[in-house]
Amino acid sequence: MNKVKFAVIGCGNIGRRHIAVLDADPKATLTAICDTNQALGEEQSQLYNNVPVYQDYLQLLAQVDCDFVNICTPHHLHKEMTLKAIEYGKNVLVEKPMALSVADCEEMNNAAQKAGVKLYVVKQNRFNTPVRLLKQVIDSSRLGEIYMVKCDVLWNRYQGYYDESPWRGKKALEGGALFTQVSHFIDLLVWWFGDVVDAKAHLSTKSHQIEIEDCGNASIVFESGVMGAITWTTSVYSKNYEGSITIVGEKGTIKIGGKYLNKIEYWDVEAWPLDTSIEYTDKPNLYGKYQGTSSNHPFVIEHIIQSFQQNSGEVVEGTEGIKSIRAIEMIYNNTQTN
Repeated sequence: MNKVKFAVIGCGNIGRRHIAVLDADPKATLTAICDTNQALGEEQSQLYNNVPVYQDYLQLLAQVDCDFVNICTPHHLHKEMTLKAIEYGKNVLVEKPMALSVADCEEMNNAAQKAGVKLYVVKQNRFNTPVRLLKQVIDSSRLGEIYMVKCDVLWNRYQGYYDESPWRGKKALEGGALFTQVSHFIDLLVWWFGDVVDAKAHLSTKSHQIEIEDCGNASIVFESGVMGAITWTTSVYSKNYEGSITIVGEKGTIKIGGKYLNKIEYWDVEAWPLDTSIEYTDKPNLYGKYQGTSSNHPFVIEHIIQSFQQNSGEVVEGTEGIKSIRAIEMIYNNTQTN
């Protein structure tokens, strides 16, 4: 079976992870990379067999033969680049967030459907070992009625994280911390409990000189009736503290946490005792030329290839990816700013 050909647009932190994963996957071929920073692109090219490098993504789209374009650029560029890739007949894998508004996501989905190409969104945390186990428990109704869920994203981002970037911290370009730090968590909540139907939130900027919030909390209700609370911040002292989700149900309580939802911290389920002989904590990914956190991007690429070649695999299409953007938009639209 022929290898699936990928091109990566954006060679920043997340783009370098995509490049490394594709290089390590025997069923994938990295055909080209692109970044407006010529030195950064050439550095990655030299690391990966002198793969062709472009500064202009439109030139890449016009000249490169590829099955997929991976869009790993700042948030505000996702819509424009996705639409152009679709215009050139390319299938697209876009990083989170899918876009910065529901309207933009709908435009992307409509364009993909009309062109007859695939549009996928990266949701790698769905492959975390604790997350997959919790999904099984929820789907099997072992928790009985689920009453409420609490999500805490308590992280640190120093001022330089924003100052050194031309787009982070800027409302029009980043959107807000929910799009950057919290979108994967919200994706899981919506995946498990359905769309957000009610939200009330408070936002504040406490410790950074930025246009977006660095502290927030929201009270939400899902269409399943589950009550939810989300607390998020990038103002934790010194370093990331935790990223966790706690579920309280009729027949059990579960907390998955660690720094990146990669650890089971509490498990008390009536009909599903935890098998302590199994290792449930995700470990950092090693790609040879790149080391990442427990990101599980390899599983995303593996299932994209499986879907492309065999019409199977666990993928998140744009019609699913829009749901977390709809939830984020609802939270921001029902916000008081302190």
